[in-house]
Amino acid sequence: MSTESDAMRHAEAVLQFNRFYAKYLNAEHERLPRSAYSLTEMRVLHELASGKADTAASLARNLALDTGYLSRILAGFEQRELISRRPSETDARQSLLNLTEAGRAEYASLDAAAIAGIATALARLAPAEQEQLIRALRMVQGLLGGPTAQGIVTLREPRPGDFGWIVHRLAQVFAREEYWGVQFEAIAAHTIGAFAMKHDPVRETAWIAEQEGHAVGGALVVAAGEHRACVRMLFVEHHMRGLGIGSRLLDECVGFARRTGYATLDIELAPDLPEARRMAGRAGFSLVPAGDSGTGPLTERWTRSLHDTASRCAA
Repeated sequence: MSTESDAMRHAEAVLQFNRFYAKYLNAEHERLPRSAYSLTEMRVLHELASGKADTAASLARNLALDTGYLSRILAGFEQRELISRRPSETDARQSLLNLTEAGRAEYASLDAAAIAGIATALARLAPAEQEQLIRALRMVQGLLGGPTAQGIVTLREPRPGDFGWIVHRLAQVFAREEYWGVQFEAIAAHTIGAFAMKHDPVRETAWIAEQEGHAVGGALVVAAGEHRACVRMLFVEHHMRGLGIGSRLLDECVGFARRTGYATLDIELAPDLPEARRMAGRAGFSLVPAGDSGTGPLTERWTRSLHDTASRCAA
């Protein structure tokens, strides 16, 4: 349970990062060859160029700007002939804003310079460090901004490093959310290590859920007998939950187990994970009575039949 001292420490860490990043952004902005525009002015131009806003009210709302300050920015843009206004046909109180040809050319030049500047800054990092940075930035955006559907999520086979990532993230997330500590990390490392070393590619498989080149979830299907398989290590990053990725992974597990000829498919869950339990129920899994439980913290076993005839044979 988070204490008041933890909350203060976390708040101070976020504030420290905000100060660092504001200083970093200002330093990068000063390096741009054309820095006649402030960062706020560039944000306004971006909103107009991308079509995310077309009125002063929507700009103020999207960018959390004071309306008086925004009005002065827009007046300056008009003087430089970067924007034009026309009355709204649906709301007489509003004027629709559009970038002029000169405005679009100006924004394109500024945007290209900004991209080049960031690319130069990133070039100072090794490729692996760049990937680590982008992954962290996406996580921050997802955690603070809520689940996002931006970027298509695909399922693929694991690559080198993916198994280690699953253990690392599972240990961190479940230690923080469920307070399971190193016990679960040991279970995860043993399970995934055994799978990586000697799994049967015909009867067992694994998927990694990926968005824009970055892993956001995963799952294994392992043999638990001649006619029974088990879903292990099903995991979705916290900031990507609520988008159906877990259900999609579980559906793939069910489809693979059915095609492979298993009679039943199990999944081990913790009793204090209500969202995972609801997902298993929606996918057709039923809780096995107490006494036939899983291992470690994963004390519940849920199961579903895949083929009626195969189930009768297995019984």
